[in-house]
Amino acid sequence: MKKIMLLSICSMFVLSSCVSKKEYAALEAKHQETQDLLNSATVKLNKCLSDASAANARVETMKEQLADMRKSNEALIKSSQDLTELTSKGASNLEKSLESLQERDLKITRLQDALSRKDSVTLAIVTSLKKEVGINDPDIEINVEKGVVFISIADKLLFQSGSYTVTNRAKEILGKVAKVINSKPNFEAMVEAHTDNVPYNKPPLQDNWDLSVKRATSVVRVLEDLKVNPQQLIAAGRSYHVPLVENDTAENRAKNRRTRIVVLPKIDQFYEMVEEEMKNLSEGN
Repeated sequence: MKKIMLLSICSMFVLSSCVSKKEYAALEAKHQETQDLLNSATVKLNKCLSDASAANARVETMKEQLADMRKSNEALIKSSQDLTELTSKGASNLEKSLESLQERDLKITRLQDALSRKDSVTLAIVTSLKKEVGINDPDIEINVEKGVVFISIADKLLFQSGSYTVTNRAKEILGKVAKVINSKPNFEAMVEAHTDNVPYNKPPLQDNWDLSVKRATSVVRVLEDLKVNPQQLIAAGRSYHVPLVENDTAENRAKNRRTRIVVLPKIDQFYEMVEEEMKNLSEGN
């Protein structure tokens, strides 16, 4: 193309000296036509080069896709082989899985029944205590927290101020509590005494710790005198460190001075194991 262009230019110069204006104009028009053809050919060439580059890129992409397909095919063949091997063991494993699920369902049912029995026993204790002690007494509270029965008795029913000697009125109340405890030989009763925060120091006792422990053991001795099995009894003093309300008024301090009898099933450890196992089952352990 470049050679044709150079020849055309040379011809123009040669002929311009020996041709007429008309011929020169014709030659010039021919040259322009040739130039247009050259430009068109250049555009087409560039497009062809671009198309070729794009085609090469597509070829490379197709090669990569073909390689991926080969890998996928190899993986499918291996999976098919593994599936065949698994299928041969599948029936046996499925049967074992079904047996395991049946055993777990049976276990869950038994555990739920055990928990229901625990709730039933707790309810029976509360009903019995309320019937025996008398729920209408504002100084005696009976409630259940986390499956444990609590009997809270105001100290004014049990002791004189600053004393750890049980009153005759208290012995009547404790007699009713003893009757319930005696009817539940598989249960324990923890006597938990609380004081207010007023400092206490009356020899031989040194402080509120001594007073709370002494009051707890005094109640335990009364229950023991009422034929409660001592192996069922626990004495505990809490001093003033677990108040119900702030010790900022005389009324509040009176609320904090109390003795609590906690009825605990001896089989509670079993129930805790049951609850833990239920938790493990729910977590898939």
